[in-house]
Amino acid sequence: MTQLTTSQIWQQIKNNTQSLPHMRELFAQNPQRFEQMSLSECGLMLDYSKNRVDADTLSLLFKLAEQANLSDKISAMFNGNKINNTEQRAVLHTALRAPATTSINLDGNNIVDEVQQTLSKMAEFVEQVQSGAWLGYTGKSITDIVSIGIGGSFLGPKIVTQALRPYWSKQLNCHFVANVDATSICEKLKGLNAETTLFVMSSKSFGTQETLTNTLSAKDWFINQGGSQQDIAKHFVAVTSNVAKATEFGMDANNIFPMWDWVGGRYSLWSAIGLPIALLIGMDNFKALLAGAYDMDKHFASAPLAQNMPVIMGMLSVLYGNFHNAQSHVILTYDHYLRGLPAYFQQLDMESNGKSVTLNGTDVDYSTGPVIWGGEGTNGQHAYHQLLHQGTALIPADFIMPIQSHNPLGEHHNQLASNCFGQTQALMQGRTYEEALSELANTSLPDEQKQLIAKHKVMEGNKPSNTLLMDKLTPTTLGALIALYEHRTFVQGAIWDINSFDQWGVELGKVLGNDVLERIGAASDANELDASSNALINLFRSGKI
Repeated sequence: MTQLTTSQIWQQIKNNTQSLPHMRELFAQNPQRFEQMSLSECGLMLDYSKNRVDADTLSLLFKLAEQANLSDKISAMFNGNKINNTEQRAVLHTALRAPATTSINLDGNNIVDEVQQTLSKMAEFVEQVQSGAWLGYTGKSITDIVSIGIGGSFLGPKIVTQALRPYWSKQLNCHFVANVDATSICEKLKGLNAETTLFVMSSKSFGTQETLTNTLSAKDWFINQGGSQQDIAKHFVAVTSNVAKATEFGMDANNIFPMWDWVGGRYSLWSAIGLPIALLIGMDNFKALLAGAYDMDKHFASAPLAQNMPVIMGMLSVLYGNFHNAQSHVILTYDHYLRGLPAYFQQLDMESNGKSVTLNGTDVDYSTGPVIWGGEGTNGQHAYHQLLHQGTALIPADFIMPIQSHNPLGEHHNQLASNCFGQTQALMQGRTYEEALSELANTSLPDEQKQLIAKHKVMEGNKPSNTLLMDKLTPTTLGALIALYEHRTFVQGAIWDINSFDQWGVELGKVLGNDVLERIGAASDANELDASSNALINLFRSGKI
C-alpha cells in the first residue's frame, strides 16, 4: 500500500463518497448550489455543481491537494525546477506565453529573451508570407502551407487552426500531414501547386521517422513538379534544434526556428511549433492565443485551491477515477470549430498521466490517467450518449460551448444550447420508474406493456458533468481553455505523485518499430522474434495473405 491510499484524508474521502445522496437531493437541499459551485476566470465560466460532491467532499479534496503539496509543486514548475526527474528537465511551456518583461532563469539564462527572439523571427516570416512578399521559385506568392509533424508537433497546430477557422487569412490554406501511411501525404498533395506551396517541417531532432519520411517524400514531389535543390530554401522551413541536418537538407539557416528540451511535444503549440497557426491567423491573433494561456497561468499560480479552476477540475477527476472507479472521461464540444479538442485533450492527458509508478519508482496501487474520448455535440447524442445515460459505467463528462456563435443562423444556436444544457440536466436527474410510468399513463398500451417500457426508460441519473462556457470562441478564450486542461492534467499527476512529462511507453514503440522495419527489409525470413511477429512480418513481405 502506498502512503497516498493509506492516508487519513484518502479514507475520509472514501467514506464521504459512500454517504452522499443523489444529486437530485443535493440540489433540492441547497438552492444556492450553482452560485457556490461555479466560477468565472480568464473568459471562461465553469459550472461544477452537477458533480457528486457537497461542501464536505470539496473540502476533503482540497485537503488531499494540500497533503500532496500541490501549491509547492505548482511553484516548482513555474520556477523552472527540473520536475521531469527521469530526463532531468525543467517543464517550462508556461515561459512560451510569458510577457517580454518576465524573467525566468534556467541554467543561468533568461529563457524569456530566447522566446521573444523567436516570436520576433516568426512575426517577420508570417508578415512576408501573409503579405505575398515571400515568393516561390517562379516568383509567385504562397497560397498553401503543408505542415509536417507527428504527435504534439502535429496535433496542437492542427486542432488550433481548425478551432480558429474564422480568423484565417483569406490568401492561405493549410494541410496537415502526420501519418507515415503514404495515402495521407499523397491525398494532401493532390491539387497543390509546387510553385505556391510552403512546407513547414517540425521535428526536434530532424530525424523523427514519420516526419522525416514525409518530408523526404514532399521534397521528391517538389522536385518532380519542377523545383530544384536550390529552390528548397524558398519552399521548406523547419522547426528543429538540429540546424546542421536542416541546412544539409537544403533549408536556409535563416528559415530554421528553434525548439527547446524544456518544452514537451504535447505542450509545444505555443512555441515555433505553432508557426502554421501564426501563418493562418496572423501574429496578432497568435499572440492573443498566448495571452489567453498566460491569463490562465496567472490564475493557476496564484488562486487559492478552492477558487482555482484547474485545481477544481483536476481534483474532481481524481475523485471519479480513484473513488468511483471511473475508467474514462468524455469531452463534448458544442461548437463545430472545437470538434478536434477531444483528440487534443486525449493526447495531453493520456500521454502525460498514463503511468504506473511514482516519481521514486514505486508501483502505484490506485488508478491513474483515465481514457479520454469524446466528440461533437449534438452528433454524439444520437450515438454514444445512450451509454452515458443508461450504461453501467460511470463516465464523467465535460460540456464545452460558446454562448455566441461565429455563424448565427436562425434557431441553430438556441437549439444547440438547449441540447447542451438538456443533456447535463438529464445526466444529473435521470428518470425514475414512477416518472416513466406516469409519462405512459395516457397511452393506449396495456398496463403490462406500460410497466415493461417504463423499466426500459428508467435512467439512474447522478451522472457527473462540468459545463464550460465562454462568450465567444476567440484566440484568447481558446488559449485559456487549452491552458486550463494543461494545468488540470498537472494537478492529477501531482496528486498521484507521477511524472506527467516523460513518455517512455512512446519510446519503446519507436525502438521496436525500427527493429521491425529492419527485419521487413532484410534479405531472409524474420524468425528471431515471437511467433506472431515473425509470421506477420513474413506475410507482409510476401505481399499477400
